Amino acid sequence: MSQLRLNPLTGRWVVIAVDRAARPGDLISPHLPVEADPDRPCPFCPGNEEATPPALETYGKQGQWVVRIVPNRYPAFDGDEPLQVHNLGPVFTQADGSGIHEILVFSPEHGAGWADLDDAQAAVTMAAIRDRLEDHARRSSIRYTQVIVNHGREAGASLVHPHGQLLGIPFVPGEIAEEEAGFRRFEGSCLLCTTLEAEEAADHRIVHADERVIVVCPFWSGTPYETLVLPRNHDVHLTDAAPADVAATGRALRTALARLRGCLGDVAYNVVFHTAPHRHSGPFHWHVHVVPRVTSLAGFEQGTGVMIDIVAPELAARHLRVVG
Repeated sequence: MSQLRLNPLTGRWVVIAVDRAARPGDLISPHLPVEADPDRPCPFCPGNEEATPPALETYGKQGQWVVRIVPNRYPAFDGDEPLQVHNLGPVFTQADGSGIHEILVFSPEHGAGWADLDDAQAAVTMAAIRDRLEDHARRSSIRYTQVIVNHGREAGASLVHPHGQLLGIPFVPGEIAEEEAGFRRFEGSCLLCTTLEAEEAADHRIVHADERVIVVCPFWSGTPYETLVLPRNHDVHLTDAAPADVAATGRALRTALARLRGCLGDVAYNVVFHTAPHRHSGPFHWHVHVVPRVTSLAGFEQGTGVMIDIVAPELAARHLRVVG
């Protein structure tokens, strides 16, 4: 029998329907090629720096960069203007898409991914993310910055070379507003601090744990092999966290993605960093979601917003631990 499980971060129900996993073709095979013309020069590879706008930040030594941040040549958000809402009619409301859209090239290696980063590369990548968030937070027109990594065509990637994106936007998006509401609804201590303690006590959804970070397939997983990366120390903003915790989160994310690849192959996935909106004081606890793209959203999910997970998170965590 299927189960309904409540995601306390968003207040949404998800469905755990493991019997549906027996249907042929429900789990998608490793992702299709990303680029239409893989033989064209990669704009993110060393030696092709002129193919991108000038770098905003470069990390590395002796003239060899290991991380670059460049403006997105095709920005979804651009401009310094604060959000100005215009009512064009009784049901027509619009605003200019001002903001920031940057590319985080987190490895000079074309065929690498976050799963391939060594400890030092994971740490410098996370330091770059922290630095850019601090820069965005100083701009009064930017209310929230979303950090993402899209891997594979099904997850929205358009280039193979490992990279992420930072999108500074002039409003707080609904997903973050819902998570903030989830923290406020939770009575007692922090929702995710309590989640961390409860998952360790249960001890059958843990994928990775060390002295600074825990990775779990959360009880309320809405998609197969979904994971949640939780720093142990309670910080509202990623930029509030100690450098050691920021670096450890990058390493734990690397471990989670390497185990995902070892378990399912090179599947597409999205990595989503959630931190409190700029200048918000909480309650919140910054964290990272990993959402593999191994099933398709059908009409029920799109019509109701209720996700159906055909692999119980307890089983998914067991699979991910075995390949570690």
